[in-house]
Amino acid sequence: VCASISIPPSAFALPAEKSINMEIDKKYPNRVIYDTGLVICRWGPPVQIGDGICVPGNGDAHYEVVFRLLVFRPFVDEVCVGKICQCSEEGVRVTTGFFNDVFIPRFELRPSRYDAKSGLWIWTPSFDDDEGDDEVAVKTEDGVETKEDENNEEEENRYEMYIGAEIKFKVKSLNFTKVTNTAKGVQATATTISHSAKSDAATSARLRSLSIGSDKGGEQTRTRRRSSSLDLTDADKVPASMQIVASICEDGLGLAEWWSNEEGEEEAEEEE
Repeated sequence: VCASISIPPSAFALPAEKSINMEIDKKYPNRVIYDTGLVICRWGPPVQIGDGICVPGNGDAHYEVVFRLLVFRPFVDEVCVGKICQCSEEGVRVTTGFFNDVFIPRFELRPSRYDAKSGLWIWTPSFDDDEGDDEVAVKTEDGVETKEDENNEEEENRYEMYIGAEIKFKVKSLNFTKVTNTAKGVQATATTISHSAKSDAATSARLRSLSIGSDKGGEQTRTRRRSSSLDLTDADKVPASMQIVASICEDGLGLAEWWSNEEGEEEAEEEE
């Protein structure tokens, strides 16, 4: 990162590098840099320090400094671990402990349904048995046949995503938002980073300058950036500076206990 660091007169007695490190540690940690990520801390000493310059009307010394930062920015399709902190009809919100804006929308929770009574999402997988269905038809007093195993199976295959549970999720996209106050009102610039399909020859040159290409299984995947402007003058809530949109629609994802129990049972069977 290359930025101008201002040193107040009270720190002039200290070595320049020490005072610059102090100002960087005050300004950047726990801050989202647009289109970059969440700053965790400073990484090592400054790479380059320019000459200190004083301007009229300001007693601070201004240094042009090149320095490194440790940033949290998961790449698309990375699998991360967090804890569920909120459930709603729109989806599940997850926290990593230091970052709370991880959102799993409802269409990325399949096969799940929202239980309004408990306020939680219920994972309801359907397991295909090779041996066939063992459903038993039972006649009631009215002569109506019912299947007992259907209700039992539905109850057995209910897995609640309770608050505080550890959950594994895959990153699908990153959303960065920069909010500015202008003469027209509150304006926001949003950038979304996600995977896009293979592009045609007419747009490949443009995408090459905006994205990173890689080959997987003979098919080309790209990381796409899309920017847009929004008017937030009448908005009730300002969007987060950085948001991760995730999914649990693949094997191995979801609550960690769903998969750890199966692994433990397999190990127990092997020991026996």
